[in-house]
Amino acid sequence: MKTAFFSTQSYDRDYFSRFNTRHELVFFEAPLNEKTVSLANGCQAVCVFVNDQLNEAVISQLAALGIQLIAMRCAGYNNVNLAAAQLHNIKVVRVPAYSPYAVAEHAVALILTLNRKTHKAYNRVREGNFSLEKLTGFDLHGKTVGVIGTGKIGQVFCDIMKGFGCRVLAFDLIANKELQAKGIEYLPLVQLLPQCDIISLHCPLTEQTRHIINSDTLGLMKPGVMLVNTSRGALIDTRSVIHALKSGQLRYLGIDVYEQEEKLFFHNLSEEIIEDDDIMRLMSFPNVLITSHQGFFTDEALIEIAKTTLQNITDAEEGKTLVNKIV
Repeated sequence: MKTAFFSTQSYDRDYFSRFNTRHELVFFEAPLNEKTVSLANGCQAVCVFVNDQLNEAVISQLAALGIQLIAMRCAGYNNVNLAAAQLHNIKVVRVPAYSPYAVAEHAVALILTLNRKTHKAYNRVREGNFSLEKLTGFDLHGKTVGVIGTGKIGQVFCDIMKGFGCRVLAFDLIANKELQAKGIEYLPLVQLLPQCDIISLHCPLTEQTRHIINSDTLGLMKPGVMLVNTSRGALIDTRSVIHALKSGQLRYLGIDVYEQEEKLFFHNLSEEIIEDDDIMRLMSFPNVLITSHQGFFTDEALIEIAKTTLQNITDAEEGKTLVNKIV
């Protein structure tokens, strides 16, 4: 099946080319949107990532080009208009689980870096500055950690934090009995937030979770809390978080995703003027750590993404049951 890949990076070409044995893959650096959809002409499938735009207009144009399959090379699909895909009889598949360890471990890396300020210490020593001033951290052992969302990634994160000797509280629509057996306590969000020293987001982006972190929920948190987001940028209301950082309500922020990341992340903008005032304000805080959506970025995860996506495409071509089908 001839497949057009959008938002392609060098590692996408490397991993997909390594494991591809039968499909014709066409790689484009451009993201998929209404201006670039014509690049898929002559293909039967498109392979897209988290910041590609698959709204009603794009899907209508894909259908007109004869596209039969939208293959997401990620777990999230909030950027796809599923109703439009169903209307045009275009199947949508995804990679539901590539490596929960990759994202969970990255969340822990953000916590440790913010806490022990290893990024600042590294830069100091490189400049010959061996002072410990302003590098004070805190013991993770004994702290209370709140986990919002206990799917596969959230479960791994809970296990890691329990290993640090933390008290772990969780919020989800359905409590995980295995986690409860390990001592994870499920609470309503309004009861969880005031108790936590660290809060980590591991839930999907839905209409119910959009801006789950806002001025109201930030106000419920313990002053001086650490907030970490490795899930979806729009779980956080950026302006409210900036205000909480300025007031001191939020003492640490670590994010691997950003609400307006589409035009920023995965690109080298070091020689350009960044016009996004919100992210520039966030970058100005000494207690904010931002990485550009690299939580998934391990060898194991990239291998699984390539293999699963290619198998999804093969199954669609052969008319087999699509085990990772969304619609």
